[in-house]
Amino acid sequence: MQHTVVERELELKLILSPERSIPVPARLVYRSDDPYAVHGVFHINSEFPVHWTFARDLLVEGVFRPCGHGDVRVWPTKSAGRSVVLMALTSPDGDALLEAPIPQVSAWLERTLRVVPPGTEGGQLGIDDALDQLLAR
Repeated sequence: MQHTVVERELELKLILSPERSIPVPARLVYRSDDPYAVHGVFHINSEFPVHWTFARDLLVEGVFRPCGHGDVRVWPTKSAGRSVVLMALTSPDGDALLEAPIPQVSAWLERTLRVVPPGTEGGQLGIDDALDQLLAR
């Protein structure tokens, strides 16, 4: 089975305070062989980039309304008159509040939804094929 990768390079803002933020180069990655997940790679001032993985549905919903709890929360808002989505990420290593432009995130999400439409994610995992092979033995 051939798998598709949908990537988007963009610049996010790491919100340090209401008055201060710094640019963070980032890459959003969606792979049809991991159909429920979104992978974010954030290039902060460190030797290695920071990787986060969370549910694609969370980001899809977060573009329209606040959602999530725990380690990942996402919600839309306005910043300097622009529509943005905020992502609050929490880990034992620290917390981050990232801001991304909704038009760019939405366009990327639409591409992922065309590759694997909502509700068809399970078919991408090959579970039915694996079960068929297992039961055929």
